[in-house]
Amino acid sequence: MAVAGAAVAAPFFKVTPRAFAANSETLKVGLVGCGGRGTGAASQALHGDKNVVLHAMGDIFEDRLKNSLEQIKKEHGERTMVTPDTSFLGFDAIDKVIASGVDVVILATPPGFRPYHLKRCVEAGKHVFTEKPMATDGPGVRMVLEAAAMARQKKLALTSGFCWRYNPAEREIMKRIHDGQIGTPMSLQNTYNTGFLWVNPRKPEWNDMTYQLRNWYYFTWLSGDHLVEQAVHSLDKMQWAMKDEPPVKCVAHGGRQVRTGADFGHIFDHFSVVYEYASGARGYHFSRQQANTAYDNSDYFIGTKGVAQIKAFGNLNITGENPWRLRSRDGMPNMYQVEHDEMYASIRKGQPINDGVWMAHSTLVAIMGRMAAYTGQEISWEQALNSQENLAKWVTHQEGEAGDPKFAWDLKLRVPAVAIPGQTKFA
Repeated sequence: MAVAGAAVAAPFFKVTPRAFAANSETLKVGLVGCGGRGTGAASQALHGDKNVVLHAMGDIFEDRLKNSLEQIKKEHGERTMVTPDTSFLGFDAIDKVIASGVDVVILATPPGFRPYHLKRCVEAGKHVFTEKPMATDGPGVRMVLEAAAMARQKKLALTSGFCWRYNPAEREIMKRIHDGQIGTPMSLQNTYNTGFLWVNPRKPEWNDMTYQLRNWYYFTWLSGDHLVEQAVHSLDKMQWAMKDEPPVKCVAHGGRQVRTGADFGHIFDHFSVVYEYASGARGYHFSRQQANTAYDNSDYFIGTKGVAQIKAFGNLNITGENPWRLRSRDGMPNMYQVEHDEMYASIRKGQPINDGVWMAHSTLVAIMGRMAAYTGQEISWEQALNSQENLAKWVTHQEGEAGDPKFAWDLKLRVPAVAIPGQTKFA
C-alpha cells in the first residue's frame, strides 16, 4: 500500500542529458491522476505548446504513476522533467503538485475528487485542464461553478475534457444548427450504447478504499454512474445544440440487468431519460453498457426545417430544407489535441478560455438524469442543482460535517444499495 503524501522512490527515474532549456516563458504542468486519460492529456499538453514541460505528477497508486511517467518520458524525453521531488502519492498529492511550482494542472482523477481538486487549483492561481465530468452530485456542481467564477476573476484558463466541443466537424454542424439550418430544434435524441468494461476483482489484501478506488467506475461517489461518467458526452452535445439552455425537468428509467454481481458495485447498466426544455423541446437519451449488444453512439437533432445527424467519429449530415453533408474527416486535427492547443494559445494571448459554466451545467444534466432514474421521480433543474446529497461524505460517514470530505486509507466505507425506483429517496 502506498503511503499518503510520500514522494516516489528514486529508482523509478533515470538521469538523462537534457537538450531542452527552461526559460521565463516555460509553462510547468502538473498531472494529477495518472491513468490512461491523464497520461494522454499530459502528452497532449506537451504537444500543445513548444515551451511546456511536465514538472510534477501525483496519483493515489504507485504503479499508476510509474507506468504513466515511463510512457510520457518515452515519447517526450527531456521535456518530462519530473523528479523524485516532484512526484507524489496519496490523497494530498493534489496539494503537493500545486505547491511544486507548476503553472498548469491537469485533473484526471476519478470524477468524485474533481470539485475539491479544482477549487484548490483555482484558489492557488493555477490554470486548469479538467477531464469530464466535473462532479458526481449537486454540491460538487455548485463548487465547480464557484471555482469557474473565481477562475474568470483571476484570468485563469479553465478548459474542459468535453472533447466534442473542440472537434472541427462537430463545430461545423453545431454552427449550422445555431444559424437556423434545421429551424427551431424540437426533438433531440442521443444514444451511447457500449459493451462490457473493465473490472478488478477484490484481492484479499485490499481494504475498502483500495478496492473502491481500483474499481472507481462502479461507485457513484467516484464516477456518478455511467450516465454521468461516459454518456455525459452525448448529453453535452444535446446541450450544445440547445445553446446551453438548461432543461426544466426530466423523467427517467434505468436499472441493472446484466451487471448484477458484487464486482460491479451498485451502478446501473442502462438508462433512458426524457428532458423537457422551457421552449417545449424534448431531449431523449438512451445509454447501455452490456456485453454482446448493439453499439450505437449517435445524435439526432430534429428541427422545424430539417434533421441534423452526428455519428461519432463518422458521418455528419443535415437533411430537409437546407441539406448539407460533411464529405470527410480526413485531415482534421485530433479533438483531444485541439483542447490543449487552444488552451495554451489562450494563455499566451492573455485571453484564457473559461468553459466553467457550460461544463458544470452539462454535468448536472447527467446527474439529474441519474437522480430521476434512481428515484423514479420527476426531477427539476432546481432540485438537482440545490440537492444536498454529498456522495463522498455519505460513503465516508462524514455527512453533516463542515468542509470538504476527508479521505484516508483505513476508512470503512459504506456501499449504497442498488437504487430501486419508487423506494430510493431524493436528497
